[in-house]
Amino acid sequence: MLRLTKLSTTRRAPARSLVTVALGAAGALMAAADAGAAEPKPWQFGFQPPATEIMDRLSAFHDVLLIIITLIAAFVLGLLVYVMWRFNQQRNPAPSRTSHNTVIEMLWTVVPVLILVSIAIPSFKLMYFMDRVANPEMTIKVTGHQWYWSYEYPDQGGLTFDSNIVPEDQLKAGQKRLLDVDNPLVVPADTIIRVQVTGTDVIHSWFIPSFGVQEYAIVGRLNESWMKIDHPGTYYGQCNQICGVNHAFMPIKVEAMPKDAFQHWLVDAKKKFARRDDDTGAVRVAAIPDPPDAVGPASAGD
Repeated sequence: MLRLTKLSTTRRAPARSLVTVALGAAGALMAAADAGAAEPKPWQFGFQPPATEIMDRLSAFHDVLLIIITLIAAFVLGLLVYVMWRFNQQRNPAPSRTSHNTVIEMLWTVVPVLILVSIAIPSFKLMYFMDRVANPEMTIKVTGHQWYWSYEYPDQGGLTFDSNIVPEDQLKAGQKRLLDVDNPLVVPADTIIRVQVTGTDVIHSWFIPSFGVQEYAIVGRLNESWMKIDHPGTYYGQCNQICGVNHAFMPIKVEAMPKDAFQHWLVDAKKKFARRDDDTGAVRVAAIPDPPDAVGPASAGD
């Protein structure tokens, strides 16, 4: 018996090694995915890994709904297949003329209601959690324009700057096409941040998938959301509301820093974006190239 046990243990060792290697490789892939989770990937399947508690809860709720809808679809498909097999003309040449069944009618009314209630309760809780801003530590004001964003830090003496896309012909090494901007929004990590969103022209939408935050920028209205970024990193988003010919050129870039690094950035930013009080500044426009199909102005001889 001892000899057999030793042989069995010896045979299991390679299998355990393979399992260990496989788990290690899977962990490495997941870590790599998290490291580059702030941006969309080619052929990406599913959400970007969450960077806030809001997105954590949204992803978990999505997974539960996916299970529920898969079970419902499988159940309905099974019923259809069974009905086609059991009650076809060959197996059931004399069909029943039954038109009502009290038990079945009660079931197909009550069961869907119970399913919807079981979905609605956590859904309302999640909506309330996303909506309330509990004890914010700082405020960011986001203003949407055609076609760029303006960011203001009301808690920092009204520090304000514009964020424009980097044109494709001006991209530097490492910068991302249609995602990088000249002045990203910089915030501290592990901080409850109130985000106020408004607009100056048409409706825009400030949307960052990794945060689970999407707020409409509407003229004359101040919408509000919040975020608490779990760890430092660079995160990307885009305007999620069709807002004109250059809608595709309104990216959002957020850099989350440790709190100490953010304080150092504030000192430099207040110098870089210091306001002029002589009212001689030119009108700000979005740094967007004309679309390829844009029609130029007619000449004087036309």
